[in-house]
Amino acid sequence: MADRPKEKRVDWVGSSLEDLRAFPDPVQQSFGFELYQLQIGETPRSAKPLKGKDLSWVYELRNHLKGDAYRAVYIAKLEDIIYVLHCFKKKSKSGIETPKKDLELIRSRLKLAIEDSKGAKE
Repeated sequence: MADRPKEKRVDWVGSSLEDLRAFPDPVQQSFGFELYQLQIGETPRSAKPLKGKDLSWVYELRNHLKGDAYRAVYIAKLEDIIYVLHCFKKKSKSGIETPKKDLELIRSRLKLAIEDSKGAKE
């Protein structure tokens, strides 16, 4: 029997876990499976780089259900931890762009994750 790969830990920044728990069950299950894929070193099919200045290595998982768009934003390049920065139902009125309010929250939580990862090194 093959050894299981070492799983990365998942840390939830801010209200991201509570926000994910508010999603419909099929969306929660899909994101849960995709986060597990990340934990074992695989890349989920829905993972896409998040566009934006100073958001290198930040990705989003995408899910659609009954016409609604859901996102889970994470960074997996800090230590051996996957930081889930933000989970939200996308309500963009500007087409495909992530709303500015959500990008600001992601940036502020990214700073928290970077600080936390520095402490994890010590």
